[in-house]
Amino acid sequence: MHNGGMSQISTSIADLRKSYERAELSEDASHANPMQQFDQWLQEAVNAQVPEPNAMTLATVGADQRPSTRIVLIKGYDERGIVWFTNYDSRKGREIAGNPFAALQFHWVDLERVVRIEGRVEKVTDEESDAYFQSRPLDSRIGAWASPQSQVISGRSVLMANAARYGAQFLLSPPRPPHWGGFRLLPERFEFWQGRKSRLHDRLRYRLEDGQWIRERLAP
Repeated sequence: MHNGGMSQISTSIADLRKSYERAELSEDASHANPMQQFDQWLQEAVNAQVPEPNAMTLATVGADQRPSTRIVLIKGYDERGIVWFTNYDSRKGREIAGNPFAALQFHWVDLERVVRIEGRVEKVTDEESDAYFQSRPLDSRIGAWASPQSQVISGRSVLMANAARYGAQFLLSPPRPPHWGGFRLLPERFEFWQGRKSRLHDRLRYRLEDGQWIRERLAP
């Protein structure tokens, strides 16, 4: 009975189809600099009010060579790279410490677009982490102290007790925890994917070679 139900679900998923026809991505209409292309697409996603346009999948690889992914939020970007903030003692933080290469992916479903970014990761400066931490709401700042991210806990009550304790200790001025701060991915590769009809999608890849960005079209 159980196997039959799974078979039906698998069949219905396999039959899902979508025709991508919203836009196109050409070499002539794209920027020579991938960060400018990324800026354009991110701003278009924000303007289109797609759900969570700032959400990105972060992929890292552990010492056991097994990859892991999670959703994080982009908090800044410029010509240096893409920035997010997290607990350095979390699984992703520990994996980046052991292997400082990672990949990011944005998926803006309503626009039928994907951006993939790969490169080396480094910590942002203490000044950058301090400035962003102080801009966060008070409950988020307390939460950075209260949550031993990625560690096993006995229940939610542990978090609530920690939050109460640190709230009483720091009141309205919690400092940035030493285990919390920003990472910056320094891009070495970008890929911009635009859905097209008949699965003949547009894929433009940019790769950094001798300090210059090389733009190439990939077959879908």
